[in-house]
Amino acid sequence: MEEGTRGELVGRLAEAVRSVTVAHPVRVAIDGPPAAGKTTLADELAVVLRAQDRNVIRATIDDFLFPRAQRYRRGRYSAEGCYFDAHDRAALCRVLLDPLGPGGDRRFQHAVYDRDTDTASSPPVTIAPADAVLLFDGVFLLRPELLDRWDLRVFVSVPFERTVDRAQDRNAAPAGSTADAAEIERSWRDRYIPAQRLYFATARPADHADIIVYNDQLQRPAWEVRPHSSIHKI
Repeated sequence: MEEGTRGELVGRLAEAVRSVTVAHPVRVAIDGPPAAGKTTLADELAVVLRAQDRNVIRATIDDFLFPRAQRYRRGRYSAEGCYFDAHDRAALCRVLLDPLGPGGDRRFQHAVYDRDTDTASSPPVTIAPADAVLLFDGVFLLRPELLDRWDLRVFVSVPFERTVDRAQDRNAAPAGSTADAAEIERSWRDRYIPAQRLYFATARPADHADIIVYNDQLQRPAWEVRPHSSIHKI
């Protein structure tokens, strides 16, 4: 295991991306629990890769949600609903991961859902260069249905209790709303954390990651390359 600054971590991840040699865009999964820091890490990596003249496609699982009625059909706080009903994985493969993968035509869409309006989204089709990099962040990305769609798998690990604290900080109202805090607490305790426990028990995501980032100390992260990884220089 290595430890360093955030800049060193992101630089190491950029090296890992460069080490992947495929004849199509490199599809990078940045997985982990809610509020683990996946989006921030993906955005930081995108900045570095673009500075190295790589064409970067940024996308997130939040743009591949099912409508609310389907997501919450088992109940708003159902962990099973969160794990099984929330994300349109078939659409994710159809419009993004498969077109960018082996034999794909590189014609992709980065979203199928607009969370603000709870309606379907259909952005223009874009053609990716063959040497592009897809940085895709989200939950449950290393489940069996998606595992072989990634060329590099990063898992961001944070203790569940720390994710609750970060969610509270991230969503804190300026005036401080007790109701909002209670809602976040219940959502994490009843839905998100139990769904992650279900994911860990059934899919064992860390076992399938090429790189695990220990992100509980944001300014002093640690990381390791898993033994099964094909990445030898990081």
